[in-house]
Amino acid sequence: MTLLLTADAAAAAGGGMGQMILMLVLMFAVLYFLMIRPENKRKKKTEEMRNSLSVGDEIVTIGGITGKIVQVTEETITFETGEDRVRIQAKKWSVSTTAKMEAAEAEAKNKKRK
Repeated sequence: MTLLLTADAAAAAGGGMGQMILMLVLMFAVLYFLMIRPENKRKKKTEEMRNSLSVGDEIVTIGGITGKIVQVTEETITFETGEDRVRIQAKKWSVSTTAKMEAAEAEAKNKKRK
């Protein structure tokens, strides 16, 4: 009789461990699809945008400076800010958004609302 009870207790403990592992795997999957994957997509999209910068694009830097690109090199861009034609040279990684990107995001939001 005692042997039967201990066998049942061992089987119940093993089943509990399997459920715990399953829950951990499910929690990781949820975290991956809700947090990690969207962030990787956002990073990839931003990197593609920075690599496709060209002369004439309207940009906004991470510091909030806006302007129009007048020269693009491998690592840097030069852009003019406003009518006084002040030229600023910055690294490509400092570009936050472009006018094209902002327009596309606004259009996507409008489509979702309708």
